[in-house]
Amino acid sequence: MSLELAEVILRRAGGLLAYAALAVVSYGIWRGTRRPSGRTSGRAAGWLRSALFYFLATTCFMVTSIYFWKPLTLDLSAGGRLACLAGGALIYFPGMALLLWARLALGKMYFVSTSFGAQLYADHQLVTRGPFAIVRHPMYLGLIAAALGSLLLYQTWTALAYAAFAPFVLLRARREEAALAAEFGEEWQAYCRRVPAFFLGLIKRE
Repeated sequence: MSLELAEVILRRAGGLLAYAALAVVSYGIWRGTRRPSGRTSGRAAGWLRSALFYFLATTCFMVTSIYFWKPLTLDLSAGGRLACLAGGALIYFPGMALLLWARLALGKMYFVSTSFGAQLYADHQLVTRGPFAIVRHPMYLGLIAAALGSLLLYQTWTALAYAAFAPFVLLRARREEAALAAEFGEEWQAYCRRVPAFFLGLIKRE
């Protein structure tokens, strides 16, 4: 198989996986907006139930992604291209798989959050099974890995922006942890003692 064909196959497979993940996440958001809200964290949590917020966020995301989907000005040798392709695939696909696994493990407990606010449901339950038995934020860990992998795999300005902004999900994780700590108290504290936020323990409890 030629290097050019391998690039086409892996990049198209990565794109299909990204669209599948977007569909699964979007369905979870749509379903979540129809469930009774519970405890919130942050002043802007009300945005999470606003149709206008999702319309503007989606429009901005799509327009920006398409506009900047232009190749980076890199002059790589065949060996460099192969290394980027292999490294990107080895990071991107496991990252996306972890993201989807975590989303499915959350089930009805999934809802979106932002750096400004997070919201639980009125009947929220603490999910500690599946990937959540390994790390507290597997979706974000998978997202960061996928963003870094996409930079190597696609080498576009859009992918570079994703990789640069991926670490900001740590702020979202802090918002979620504040809401969960207030809601579940000692059960949450015991969970935190057992399971790190990320593999490197990047988030510390306050």
